[in-house]
Amino acid sequence: MVVDTGSSLTWLQCSPCVVSCHRQAGPLFDPKSSSTYASVPCSASQCDELQAATLNPSACSNSGVCVYQASYGDSSFSVGYLSKDTVSFGSGSFPNFYYGCGQDNEGLFGRSAGLIGLARNKLSLLYQLAPSLGYSFSYCLPTSASTGYLTIGSYSPGQYSFTPMASSSLDASLYFVTLSGMSVGGSPLAVSPSEYASLPTIIDSGTVITRLPTSVYTALSKAVAAAMAASGVQSAPAFSILDTCFEGQASRVRVPAVSMAFAGGATMKLAARNVLIDVDDSTTCLAFAPTDSTAIIGNTQQQTFSVVYDVGQSRIGFAAGGCS
Repeated sequence: MVVDTGSSLTWLQCSPCVVSCHRQAGPLFDPKSSSTYASVPCSASQCDELQAATLNPSACSNSGVCVYQASYGDSSFSVGYLSKDTVSFGSGSFPNFYYGCGQDNEGLFGRSAGLIGLARNKLSLLYQLAPSLGYSFSYCLPTSASTGYLTIGSYSPGQYSFTPMASSSLDASLYFVTLSGMSVGGSPLAVSPSEYASLPTIIDSGTVITRLPTSVYTALSKAVAAAMAASGVQSAPAFSILDTCFEGQASRVRVPAVSMAFAGGATMKLAARNVLIDVDDSTTCLAFAPTDSTAIIGNTQQQTFSVVYDVGQSRIGFAAGGCS
């Protein structure tokens, strides 16, 4: 499953996949094989809660079953039946877990079976399990060289540096943070401190590329390009939304140290794999892009960090070396 802190509803691909299922690793879930499965009627309160959880209105099938529609910023979507079943997580099992049984799932979900929604909403996995496990979760996003994990509930705070969750009127379910500074090769970027917080900033495990306020991005791009040129790396043409690209692979070129600082003193010192993303076998690009709307801390920057979302204490923590 894709772990997504930027959305609430958990769903997975379900046979018979009335419209479309993408290829997934492992077998499709067959609701008929679960003795505890039940579809949720349109009259249930959870059906009314879909509007807040997915930002799309619910619908009702001819047989009176609640229909959800989850859509994402990259135009991917899942449509299917709101359902409930017993979910097993760690050593515990939890009856009456509400999720989507996807019948039309299209877009960029890789070969995953579906998506785990962890945002702040009644229908998210976090909020459904938190009364038993606690209002916090942590993860380490895997790379090709490391395996990751997702835990819900208690954690040991000692290893983390924390930043307070910021509040925003944009969307009460998302996790906002305050970016306070960035440096390249130990030197702060040449932008005024107010530029970093000029846009609301979310942290989102389901977005690949980090989006920065345009002025911050421009300064980052210039500083990284200058450092790469100084170590003899050739520039390469832009690729899609990535406009600062180089010849070679992230693991084989000298990449300057880049760090991101957040309000409250939390910092992320980024390794090469968190700074550059390989777009083909001879080109690597800066894994950041500019934006004029909402800034996003994406998953390329989060890989191999342990990240804890302590909703109870309204703070987010980072710790290096989380997957090891």
